[in-house]
Amino acid sequence: MKRTGFRLSLVTRWSALVGTLLALGMLIALGLDHLFPEHPALVFFTCLVAIVPIAIITIRTQIQPILSLFRALEGTVASYRDGDFSFSLHWPQNDELADLIAAHNDLGQVLREQRLGLVQRELLLDTMVQNTPVAMLLVTDFATDTGTSAGTIVYANLAARQLLSEGRKLEGHQLGDILETAAPALKEALARGGDGLFTAGESEEEEVYHLARSSFTLNGRRHELLLLRHLTTELRRQEVQTWKKVIRVISHELNNSLAPLASLAHSGAELVRRGQTERLPQILQTIGERTRHLETFILGYARFAKLPTPRLEARPWDVFIDALAGQVPFRLLGDLPQEPAWIDAPQMEQALLNLLKNAHESGSKPEDVALQVRRVQDALRIDVLDRGTGMSDAVLTNALVPFYSTKRSGTGLGLALAREIAEAHGGRISLSNREGGGLAVTLILPALPALSGPHTP
Repeated sequence: MKRTGFRLSLVTRWSALVGTLLALGMLIALGLDHLFPEHPALVFFTCLVAIVPIAIITIRTQIQPILSLFRALEGTVASYRDGDFSFSLHWPQNDELADLIAAHNDLGQVLREQRLGLVQRELLLDTMVQNTPVAMLLVTDFATDTGTSAGTIVYANLAARQLLSEGRKLEGHQLGDILETAAPALKEALARGGDGLFTAGESEEEEVYHLARSSFTLNGRRHELLLLRHLTTELRRQEVQTWKKVIRVISHELNNSLAPLASLAHSGAELVRRGQTERLPQILQTIGERTRHLETFILGYARFAKLPTPRLEARPWDVFIDALAGQVPFRLLGDLPQEPAWIDAPQMEQALLNLLKNAHESGSKPEDVALQVRRVQDALRIDVLDRGTGMSDAVLTNALVPFYSTKRSGTGLGLALAREIAEAHGGRISLSNREGGGLAVTLILPALPALSGPHTP
């Protein structure tokens, strides 16, 4: 803040000083000139002898506070560099240096406020991290040759301490030493690399965890952040909700089938008792249709629940597409990839049959139902296209959820089974409405398996 009131600048002060010294020298010279008019050299030398000491003393008196100020400035800058912003300076004069000191003190005040804000935010962040239920470990100098993290733990929150060392401090310990007493499932999950779920504990007391990991460089050294989230309670809650929904769907379907069957059986028995057997074939045919529908419904659930691990084998695309076209009509778009498909052919055929049948049931014309297979970089893209009514945003959000269906007689397993098969192949599935109407269901699959030849992932 600039000072108010009378202001004497450095230039004015130094000009006045030099003028005073010159005036003093001229007075001494005039006085000596009257005493020694015939010796000008003696007059000049005498003036120098009288003026120089006075000038030196006067200039030193003026410069000394400025030099002290510069040393103080150097000290405060060094303190700022070390993170100490508590210093401020004072300058008694009302000049340009006073403005410099005021600006310096303002800078120190801003830095103090920013430092205080950072400390408060750091305290808040540390409180949140320490009290989160997610176990967090920050590891550095970890080995990557075997894919396991065996480096030094530089940070661990309370949840990590409780999970891995019964609340004891983990910082400074080797992760490999800590894992010696940890659950084998955790060591296997770290050895696999990447994110994923693992189960620890006995079969009756299994605990499910999700491992997430992220690598980054901090202060020129590579670090890895490990996050362990306990999912047992949440999964059990979701499992109960899922079972409730399954029971409701199955109960609804069984009631819809068994009630008519019981009524038809009673009607048939009554007709036999009366000797009126002419309607028995129709009743028996209806019973057979309802029984087959119920059998199809139960088999759909069984197939979804017992989906085996896919056995990937090389299958030429033209052979696979011909077998698929023999079961459901569709139009093939574009050329098929030259490389064979590494898939479990029966499972992938079942997934695409479900998608193609849904496309035909969407209200689309049969000739508008199409299939396209493309190689996109290191992945395969399979699109099932139609020109039906498409889906609303709510239906798109829930369409892949098991047992969700918008059809009165639907089981909600067609898309869910296709999703399960795609993910078992290491891929994914997505749905989107097409421009001009209709739906596009896209399967993204790895172009090649992790190992060549038939194998079980």
